[in-house]
Amino acid sequence: MTRTHDAIIIGAGPAGTSVALTLARRGWAVAIVEKSVFPRRKVCGEYISASNLALLDQLEIGDAWRANAGPEIRRVGFFSGEASVEAPMPPAKNGPRAKDRPAANDGFGRALGRDILDCLLLQAARSAGVEIFQPCRAVAIERDGEVQMVRIQAGDETSMLRASVIVAAHGSWEPGPLPSQPGKSNRPSDLLGFKAHFAGSSLAPDLMPLLAFPGGYGGMVSADHGRLSISCCIRRDMLARLRKHRGPNHSHVSAADAVSRHLMESCRGVRDALGAAHRDGPWLAAGPIRPGIRSCYERDIFRVGNAAGESHPVIAEGISMALQSGWLLACELACAPSGRVGREAAGRRYEAAWKRLFSTRVHAAAALAGIALRPGSATLMAAIVRNFPQTLTLGAQLSGKTKPVPGFV
Repeated sequence: MTRTHDAIIIGAGPAGTSVALTLARRGWAVAIVEKSVFPRRKVCGEYISASNLALLDQLEIGDAWRANAGPEIRRVGFFSGEASVEAPMPPAKNGPRAKDRPAANDGFGRALGRDILDCLLLQAARSAGVEIFQPCRAVAIERDGEVQMVRIQAGDETSMLRASVIVAAHGSWEPGPLPSQPGKSNRPSDLLGFKAHFAGSSLAPDLMPLLAFPGGYGGMVSADHGRLSISCCIRRDMLARLRKHRGPNHSHVSAADAVSRHLMESCRGVRDALGAAHRDGPWLAAGPIRPGIRSCYERDIFRVGNAAGESHPVIAEGISMALQSGWLLACELACAPSGRVGREAAGRRYEAAWKRLFSTRVHAAAALAGIALRPGSATLMAAIVRNFPQTLTLGAQLSGKTKPVPGFV
């Protein structure tokens, strides 16, 4: 069985649904292929900068996001060792507010669990007429003249989808058979991601601290329904050392236990915030994280989200970049002439727009992560922010948290 669409999106995260929603509302026949069953929790910081709120309104989930997300984040902090420093979060330059929505202060970002956010976006896509194939894997892409064929698999059943536009929105860390998916790697310097929710935390609800600890970095934020979201990245070699437990049987602790202990022992702010809290669900793990700028259009496949480029999670801009990259691509595709020449021109324009919007924050994140990961640097960072707390506010600005989305100014 073969079905024909104008565009096939591989992945139903914020990047993929942003493309799908925008194209579908402009009259395109769109399909999404998603391997996971929703709702699902995912390794992610879950914070969304306020500069995205006009885009969320455009995607028609803004009101639902406001109704579900956690408190406004008005302060940025730094926890490392015994140091706990905080500074004001700069307000965002936002786009026009919907006329039928009461005036509200939308200058500050908030956090919403991916188990809720992804469902909101996918339901909006379904309501816009996007055909959803879920749970279903894309296992091959083959060219057929001017169009491409995507082989999808659900259990033991295989079928084909046909479209002229293919968009890779599958993230960056899971190896697979598609040309846009990464190969396997196992380097000591690899960064592995961990995330958990906690209930009953004492962290101030309007504070989002950066965590710096030996071998890694992380963050905490108050999300929806009283949940605290804590996420971090840690080097593979550091994790291996932490897991070695020299007990009588030379046993090894689990990766999650090792990371949890390391956070608590390395940051007094984490100990204080989680002292009376209890974990809501298991620790999740993913990786390796693959920061850097990749190709936005290659082998006739467009890329969005982390598949196009990824900043170090230290700046908490992953969801923002995913949503915005999907919007950028959809705008270019919607006005491009049909045919391969038109798609290639759209790909070049999209890549240029992507770099204008994101390259600064990718490089800023790489510089900050490089400092955080350097041995002994946590003490130096603590000394700097303790004496100059305004550097936290400046860092939030450099990371893109105040930068408006093109088309919404």
